[in-house]
This record gives sequence, C-alpha cells and structure tokens, in this order.
Amino acid sequence: MRQARVLRGLSQREVGVRMGMDKDTASARISRYESEGMSISLEALFELAQALEVPPAYLLATSPAMADAILALGEQSAAQQERFAELLGKLGELSEKKRNALIEQLLPPGKD
Repeated sequence: MRQARVLRGLSQREVGVRMGMDKDTASARISRYESEGMSISLEALFELAQALEVPPAYLLATSPAMADAILALGEQSAAQQERFAELLGKLGELSEKKRNALIEQLLPPGKD
C-alpha cells in the first residue's frame, strides 16, 4: 500500500481524500492501514485501490514480486490476461529444470 502511494507521489492525506475521507482525519487513517494497525474492510480496499489506481489484488500481494506481476498483468487486455494465466499454468506444469532453462532463454542473466 505504501509502495503504491509513494510511487504515485501521493501523501497519506491525498489518498484518504480520494477515498472520500475527511481531510482532517485521512492521513491518520491511511497511516493505520499502512502500518496494519487497523484492518481494512473489503469496500475500503476497493476504494483504496481506485484511489491508488492499482488492481485490488495488488494491495493483497504477499511479496514485491507478486505485486509487480499483478501490476504487469493488469496493464494487459482481458484477452492477454487470459493467455498469460494459461502460460503461467503451463510453466507450473514443467519440471523445475525445464522451467529454469526456459526462463534463462527469455530473460537476461541475473533477471530471474
């Protein structure tokens, strides 16, 4: 959440106001969300995603790599998203050795 906000150059107050919060309490509330000191409702999660212009799943990612993958996938058309999902499924079916060999062919060294 913090990463998306910072990448967009937004203050905690700006994000809260975009979500429809009172400007006087917005910063404190977003701070509590970011520090996980306050749980967020599903409705607020969707509002936050809209305020940050990211898919809601991005905010639930458990690692930076997953968050990056979600953003990259979200930039594709619906048809391309389906194809990428199919491709990921097929990659998962390969042995680790074959999968790593294919990744080495597609990505420059040090990028996996």
